[in-house]
Amino acid sequence: MVLSLLLGRLLGEAMNMSTTGVQPAGPADVTVVLFRDDLRVADNPALHAALERQGSVIALYVLDEVSSDIRPLGGASRWWLHESLLALRASLEPLGVPLVLRKGATEAVVRLVVAESGATRILWNRRYGLAEIAIDTRLESQLRACGLEAASFQASLLFEPWTIRTGGGTPYSVFTPFWRACLAGPEPRAPLPVPTPAGVAAPSVDTDALEEWALQPSNPDWASGLRRTWIPGEASAGARLQRFLDDELEGYSLGRDVPAQHATSRLSPHLRWGEISAHQIWHEVRAIRPSLSPRGADGAAKFLSEVGWREFSWHVLFHSPRLADMPWRREFDDFQWPVLDRRALEAWQRGQTGIPLVDAGMRELWQTGTMHNRVRMVTASFLTKNLLIDWREGERWFWDTLVDADPAANPFNWQWVAGSGADAAPYFRIFNPEVQAKKFDPERSYILQYVPECEGTEYPAPIVDLAHSRQAALAAHFEMKARAGERKVP
Repeated sequence: MVLSLLLGRLLGEAMNMSTTGVQPAGPADVTVVLFRDDLRVADNPALHAALERQGSVIALYVLDEVSSDIRPLGGASRWWLHESLLALRASLEPLGVPLVLRKGATEAVVRLVVAESGATRILWNRRYGLAEIAIDTRLESQLRACGLEAASFQASLLFEPWTIRTGGGTPYSVFTPFWRACLAGPEPRAPLPVPTPAGVAAPSVDTDALEEWALQPSNPDWASGLRRTWIPGEASAGARLQRFLDDELEGYSLGRDVPAQHATSRLSPHLRWGEISAHQIWHEVRAIRPSLSPRGADGAAKFLSEVGWREFSWHVLFHSPRLADMPWRREFDDFQWPVLDRRALEAWQRGQTGIPLVDAGMRELWQTGTMHNRVRMVTASFLTKNLLIDWREGERWFWDTLVDADPAANPFNWQWVAGSGADAAPYFRIFNPEVQAKKFDPERSYILQYVPECEGTEYPAPIVDLAHSRQAALAAHFEMKARAGERKVP
């Protein structure tokens, strides 16, 4: 009931609030714009609406690690956030918008900043997790009860989760018809440009020093590989998209499965942090489609469907908010995971399983904060099927080590591989890492990049027999099905 009320209230916001409903600025007009996973100035509807008024604007980022049910960020995400906030501050400066950093419970911090600044309105872009919805709904009520204006906007997703439904009015559980319904609907809105600067200087408000948040690792500093691999920020995101469209889109359909080719867009962390929007990507791809070859058009369609997969994961999370800790397919409540083998889990985490492709992927993850998509599927299948370790252990490790650890996509994809999620691969589809390596890394270029010692004779034997462990996984699945069937018998 509580979830239904919260979602209903959010739906009411979506229908009643838009940039057209924002009132014109008056004297001493101060707007606070809340930034969360939307760390950009272009195509930021909340920021755009605030600066349209020609009053003064304050950007506020709250590091909320204390509100109920908020999931703390993992280590790699904290590193990225530090760098992205530095880039955001630099982008906001020419607009005359100071970035205020505060740590604490979102509602309490916002009330304090409103009191300090004399703000009369607070704007933000919508979020779709249950805890985030609850915070934003309470905040909106509190602010309006005080006579302040509060409004939210669509910024993160191409399609709001309550707008895409089956003919029977239920959420989609299979991607293909979901994406078909998205494509059959109205075109997503055009992205907004960088807004014009503020008309009035913002009042002075105290801010935390970013360094005080200790987001970056020290003693030891394990982020050197992340720094070599990534440049967080909106400018980097835009440049990365342009390079992908210019140089890699043509071969995307086939090359995306070959880890040594680096043919993927590498936009996932920029999308996760909102340094670029799905709307910007959608319209950039659409704009060049008439000039593409048939092969390029295939790549464009496939690439947009991957953006659609991200949309699907958020829609599933919106309707099933316990996705990170509860099986989406409830029959998997009956799956009996063995007692956790911590040595096997640690060998997997460290890339020391004796399976070259698995070890290469896990070492790539540790060194760079990311992993090729196909290899993610292989490593996840190995953990859940060959080692029979609960998918939640893997999801938590990825949450801590991925720079693109997305609150929806991370648990959604883990459940997809484990067989317990929406549109999941059948449980009996078990990726054989040796077959996958022969097919997608035949020259062993990717493997040797991260596991050079596997060329020699000293490489350790696998910690598990692939054939025998596959049979054990299938037996565990059939036992689960039998238990679920018995539970349904009256």
